[in-house]
Order: sequence, then C-alpha cells, then structure tokens
Amino acid sequence: MLTREELPECPVATTVQLIGNKWKLLILRNLIFNGAQRFSDFIKTIPAISKKVLTDNLRALEDDGIIEREVFAEVPPRVVYSLSELGNSLRPIMNAMQEWGMDYKNKL
Repeated sequence: MLTREELPECPVATTVQLIGNKWKLLILRNLIFNGAQRFSDFIKTIPAISKKVLTDNLRALEDDGIIEREVFAEVPPRVVYSLSELGNSLRPIMNAMQEWGMDYKNKL
C-alpha cells in the first residue's frame, strides 16, 4: 500500500493512480458487477489481457487494499478474488461510469 506521501495531492489524481488503467477498471468491473472471481474467470471475460498483466494488476489492487485474495487449501489450490471493504466503496463510481457510458452510447 502506498504511503500518504507517495500519493498525489489531488484526490482525483490519487483515484486515477490507484484504479486508472484499463485493466484495473475491467478487473473491478468484473468484481463489482459479477461478484467474486477466480483467475480463469478474468481470463475468460477480459480476453485481451495476458496472464502476466492480470497477475501484476491483481497484485497491485491487493497491495492497495482494494481487493482481497483468498486461497483455499485444496489440490490444486483454488484462489478467489473479491472486493475488500475499501473496494466496495468504489461501487458508486463504477455505477456512475456505467450509466454515463450507456447514456453516451445512446446519444450516438
């Protein structure tokens, strides 16, 4: 997790830094609108993402406290990703983005 000193002064810039790349937004979209996901679920629903990029972005979101990773003691191990309490606070933002995107497409 970043320290307060490492974050930009501007709150909008802070939000963009934490969730502002297209992969993180698509990962969060999946978790917010579809619930908990396994690694393979992300690969199926975000086909353009490579496994390495997905792993890197999942780790970054976990390090920032936005998602949680739960490992089940099974063979093979099962890993499930879900929103943390902090991640759940992004729901209104994602809902607004979804609504804005639908409105924009309808106006074209």
